[in-house]
Amino acid sequence: MNSEQRQLIKRFLDVLLRRGKIIIACLLLGLALGLAQYLTMPKVYQCTSMIKYQRQRVNPTAMSPDDVRTRVEDVVDTLGEQIMSRTNLGDIIKHFDLYPGMRKRSPLEDVVDNMRKKYIKIKLLKGGNIFRLTYEGTDPEKVLQVTNTLAANFIEKNLRVRQARASETSSYVNDELRMAKEGLDKKELVMRDYKLKYYNEMPAQKANNVNRLNALQQQYQNNQESSHELERTRLLVQEQISLRQELLDRSLAGAAAAGSTGSSLSSEGLDNIEQVRLRLQSLKARYTAAHPEVKRLKRILRDLEKQQYAKSGEGGSRLFDPQIEELHNQLNDLKFNLARLAKERRALAKEIKKYERWIAKTPVREAEWSALTRDYEQLNRYYQRLVTQSLHAESALSLEKQLKGSQFEIIEPARFPEKPFKPDFLRIMLMAVGAGLGVGGALAFGLEFLGTSFKDPQDLESYLGLPIICAVPDIRTRKESIKRKIWQLAWYVVLFLAVGGIVLATAHFWNQGKIVL
Repeated sequence: MNSEQRQLIKRFLDVLLRRGKIIIACLLLGLALGLAQYLTMPKVYQCTSMIKYQRQRVNPTAMSPDDVRTRVEDVVDTLGEQIMSRTNLGDIIKHFDLYPGMRKRSPLEDVVDNMRKKYIKIKLLKGGNIFRLTYEGTDPEKVLQVTNTLAANFIEKNLRVRQARASETSSYVNDELRMAKEGLDKKELVMRDYKLKYYNEMPAQKANNVNRLNALQQQYQNNQESSHELERTRLLVQEQISLRQELLDRSLAGAAAAGSTGSSLSSEGLDNIEQVRLRLQSLKARYTAAHPEVKRLKRILRDLEKQQYAKSGEGGSRLFDPQIEELHNQLNDLKFNLARLAKERRALAKEIKKYERWIAKTPVREAEWSALTRDYEQLNRYYQRLVTQSLHAESALSLEKQLKGSQFEIIEPARFPEKPFKPDFLRIMLMAVGAGLGVGGALAFGLEFLGTSFKDPQDLESYLGLPIICAVPDIRTRKESIKRKIWQLAWYVVLFLAVGGIVLATAHFWNQGKIVL
């Protein structure tokens, strides 16, 4: 990109910046006009019905047209003339009270001709045996009713010009329908039993199972942490008991040495107790309480302590430490809580395994359930087709005894139009945006090119043929600056009000249902 191109782009950007308010104003005006245009335009709804022309046999599955496209064109033209006739359309107009204003201004023939040319369309689709019937109007309920009435007229007119279905067709369809119903009922029973049997392993329960499993794992982790904390507390309490007991034993040993001739034996017993207690503490640091060696040393320690107490208590007195008794009670509580937590942990582990098993089985159940539902959907579609054919056969059974002619079948009935066919809100607003930007841009560039002022030093140099020594910036007085700020504030307020007004108006009419995407 050379300097001339960059300079040209810079000039365009400068124009957009200087005249941006004009462009924004035109854009907002275009949006407002587009919104007003959309709201004032009548809402036109459209309904479409797909009708198929087919030859009939005794077996409905063997239906095949002969010279389909030519035959359908001829039949559609013939029946279309009857349906589009003044009498038929006039009856429809009167029955549904269509075009009341036009009927007041014009004769019924003109109203019928206008309806025939503008609002009803019949188009033969590719393939030759299906055509589409379309009707447009301002009342969605009436549009639906008129479309279904016109489609029903094709059926009725065709039934009047040909023989009806044979009773064999009705019997065949009913037999097929009965067998399909039996198969469908059996499949529904299988699906019900399967779902009841594997309810917790179904894909629909996977999210609940995963959430429950996470909760159980969190509970299990919390339980383990609580158990570890209680176990550390238990070890501390046991250590305190050992220390208090050691002090008590020493006191008993001292008393026995002072008042008994067997002091040497007592001292020897205390030494043995101290050695066993130290050995037990060393093992507890490496093994659990269930270790056989730990249990054996505990049993030896209890025997030695009993012997020592018996020797030291020959005089009928023994020392009693209430703190040791309190520590023993605390130790028993800790053991009880540890046992309770262990029981809860086993129950949680069992629940976790159960939910893990359910989650692991989910892909298998999903594949099996998909196979069941796929078979069921195929049976259901086949059953629904047979229901439609059965209804057609029963409606024609009173008119025919042998099946020879052809018939029209509605393969896609008209549906209630949820939103208007036209006007298109997005299209109108995009056109309004384009028109606003186009007009604003045209005005901006037009004013810029028609203006006689110089916006760039290069323009002045080229015009005068003299070099520009310096450019003096625009210097405003305090009054001019305040006035400029007031105008800018007024512009932003107007811009905010305009944008807010358009947004609020759009939201208001949207809530009222007058704007439909």
